[in-house]
Amino acid sequence: MRAGQLAAAWAGPGLAQSSGVQRVTLAVPGPGNLLFLPLALAPLIGADQAEGLSFDVRYVGGGPQAIRSMLDFNCDFAASGLSALALQKHNGRPVRCIVGMTRVPAYTLLVRNDLRAKVRQISDLRGRVVGVKGHVPGGRSTSQLFAEYLLTLAGVAPDQVNYVSAGQSYDSQHAALASGAVDAVIADEPFATRLATQQVAFVLADYHDIETTRRLMGGLFLNAVLGTREDLVAQRPQLVGQVVRTVQRSLAWIGGQTAEQMVEALAPAQVEERATLLTVLRRRKTIYSPDGRFVEEQLAAVQRFLYATEPAMKTQGFSLDSVIEARWAGRAS
Repeated sequence: MRAGQLAAAWAGPGLAQSSGVQRVTLAVPGPGNLLFLPLALAPLIGADQAEGLSFDVRYVGGGPQAIRSMLDFNCDFAASGLSALALQKHNGRPVRCIVGMTRVPAYTLLVRNDLRAKVRQISDLRGRVVGVKGHVPGGRSTSQLFAEYLLTLAGVAPDQVNYVSAGQSYDSQHAALASGAVDAVIADEPFATRLATQQVAFVLADYHDIETTRRLMGGLFLNAVLGTREDLVAQRPQLVGQVVRTVQRSLAWIGGQTAEQMVEALAPAQVEERATLLTVLRRRKTIYSPDGRFVEEQLAAVQRFLYATEPAMKTQGFSLDSVIEARWAGRAS
């Protein structure tokens, strides 16, 4: 079944109604990032059309850049890590989180292949350069916060490592590692598997597994989310609800499909890219939320994570509830 047929099967008769379809712009880290795959899939399977929308996905270099684009009114919705969005809220930005997409960090810590003999554990990254998604005024990326968290657990102070932007695509992360610009990178799938297969880098640690996440974070961990501005929540609640339901449709579709069907819908152009994506999705489909709801276990883990990586949040009594807008997606215990 081709992507167009998948769209028709999912959206039904509503897909044919072209009049009155509203275009919605989203800034999304990517392209090709597994964390935000539900957003890339939505227009391919007709999830947006079923809600009377047309998703215009615009790829940027990371979550902070997506949030900045939204705050600058270049788009209305931004995909990012929840932690990065919360940091922006803590620093006075008018942002709200409207739906969740994943339940684990879904990062892989990769190290340059020529450092195999020198970097055997996370503490060996002391004094080295780690690639993350960069930052903008008002907050760091979730990938940088996560790197700081891992290093602190390993006894390495955050200022004992240099952080540089490694971008949010396979090409940019490959270039950063292959050129020696970074020693390690908090990498995304399917890029991490592809880079390891090519022996550009090796896996030092992996954070896609549910039980690993619970041991490390004290519970499942909400990472990828979709956010918007407070003015949009107040002035256009119907639109926000349509967007949330679109994401929920995409998540439900993912839950009911095989890895093969997902790859067929995404239709990667390159043979290697297609093969890698299929391999990764066969192993990683459990990273996604089944319904986009805000689960208390996940929110509690993110709250602890933020207090650990940004002590001012704890000192000032920042609550994650101040950024969560659950009226459409809902909450669950």
